[in-house]
Amino acid sequence: MNFSKTINSGVFIAIVGIVLFSAKAVLVKLAYQYNVSAIHLLLFRMLFALPFYILIAFYVKPQNPNIIKKVDFLWIVLFGFIGYYLASYFDFLGLQYIKAGLERIILFVYPTLVLLISKIVFKTIISLKQLLAILITYFGVLIAFWGELNFESSNVILGGFLVFLSALTYAIYLVGSGWLIPKFGVVPFTAYAMIVSTICVLIHYLVIDRTSIFEYSYQVYVLGFLMAVLSTLIPSFLVSLAIKKLGASNFSIIGSIGPISTIILAYIFLGEKLSFLQFIGAFVVILGIGIVSSKKMKLK
Repeated sequence: MNFSKTINSGVFIAIVGIVLFSAKAVLVKLAYQYNVSAIHLLLFRMLFALPFYILIAFYVKPQNPNIIKKVDFLWIVLFGFIGYYLASYFDFLGLQYIKAGLERIILFVYPTLVLLISKIVFKTIISLKQLLAILITYFGVLIAFWGELNFESSNVILGGFLVFLSALTYAIYLVGSGWLIPKFGVVPFTAYAMIVSTICVLIHYLVIDRTSIFEYSYQVYVLGFLMAVLSTLIPSFLVSLAIKKLGASNFSIIGSIGPISTIILAYIFLGEKLSFLQFIGAFVVILGIGIVSSKKMKLK
């Protein structure tokens, strides 16, 4: 297989998946206008997507069943719990206190966390190219969101801390999925992980909440369905495929384009205006993405 074509297709898949995932923050903010709780909204997101994942898990078998051990299924349970339950729940909670733009700048510290975790666990080497791409993309993100930073409110600090926990748990998921995906395949692994996450959310609701979920306006359920399909189902497979093609570390760097897509989506659907600095930041982030996707990038 031509490595440059693999890299280019991986970058494209990663960008589409990241943009769709980024739409989640906008959909959540729209849903919060109807006074829905974080756990209810997360439950709607997961339950609407669950039938699709069950069908996929039933019909699509693991890619390399001969090398799969029983302990690998326990790892799936762990990473499903961490990656799409804890990470999503912390993120939904954080979005109750901070704007979508500020959520993105905090959430996208996860590339650094991925590289750090990978170095600690797998003794990987952070190349100069990866370091340069990280510096450029993070500089672009900081420029784009400079006007969003405001730590005068304690609620903002709490929201920022919750979103940071989301970034940390998502980084752990990315690192773990990087070595499990070759065993199970992209589609089965993602389906298994999402089923586990849905079960975790359901248990959370039944044990801690148990208030009625049938008293909201129809807009809440529509937004929940859109989150399930456009910001969960489709991008979850795209992200897993991108990780397979590029590796967790390189994917995490490309993920820095997420905040820029959130700016654009927030402008369209939430009425947030783009400033000159945000346009400059977008350009700098795209420059960083160009470095990551160049032909000399190495596949893991």
